[in-house]
Amino acid sequence: MAALPVLTSRLLDLPGVRHGFFTRQGGVSTGIYESLNVGVGSKDAPEAVAENRRRVAAHFGAEALVTAYQVHSATALVADGPWPVGPPQADAVVSATAGVLCAALAADCAPILIADPEARVVAAAHAGWRGALGGVVEATVRRMEGLGASRKWLRAAVGPCIGPASYEVGLEFRAEFVRADPAFGRFFEAGASDDKRMFDLPAFVISRLEAAGVTQCEWLGRDTCADEAWFFSNRRAFRRGEPDYGRLVSAIMLT
Repeated sequence: MAALPVLTSRLLDLPGVRHGFFTRQGGVSTGIYESLNVGVGSKDAPEAVAENRRRVAAHFGAEALVTAYQVHSATALVADGPWPVGPPQADAVVSATAGVLCAALAADCAPILIADPEARVVAAAHAGWRGALGGVVEATVRRMEGLGASRKWLRAAVGPCIGPASYEVGLEFRAEFVRADPAFGRFFEAGASDDKRMFDLPAFVISRLEAAGVTQCEWLGRDTCADEAWFFSNRRAFRRGEPDYGRLVSAIMLT
């Protein structure tokens, strides 16, 4: 089996840490899920999803992906191994145990990988607009601190997600952000019509990381909605009237 295509961040190229933002390439799924769909919640063939997840884990030499049942929450949980009874509802997985492959799924939402190389704590978080606004970044950082991490040592990378040129929203969407903090209006630009705006999700997530004390952070700059060859996209599938979509995975592990 050929090596899986994977994107990485210079910030997370750290001793004792392995990470990767995976694309849609290198798997066995077919049709609208072609080819590395890891979404157990999708309507893809379960055996194909299982094989795709096995391939991602094998990339790291890990036993399995440790993912949560993502619900756009601000819940972050600590894992010291695979979940004993199914994935719990949460949107971030944190670990200080070597070999635990923390992972987050996405298909336009922002995957975030975070590491403290000094305290040896890592995390993978899923940040859609609702989770990002609701505090998933802050909750993840607090969980990492609970395991001994220090904000001054944290490094974070935001992986492929829907970019500011692809994310058109209505005025009511912007209003929800501005109600939370008028300064959040800076993440919106004019849309194609007066009742539309363009939202910069990666910039907003970076701002939440910085507000949480993570000074070393970056977005990889890849737009999932605009790049069909490399990424799955919920919004692109919706525009086409497709019944479902594949899920990408981003993962990080202590060695």
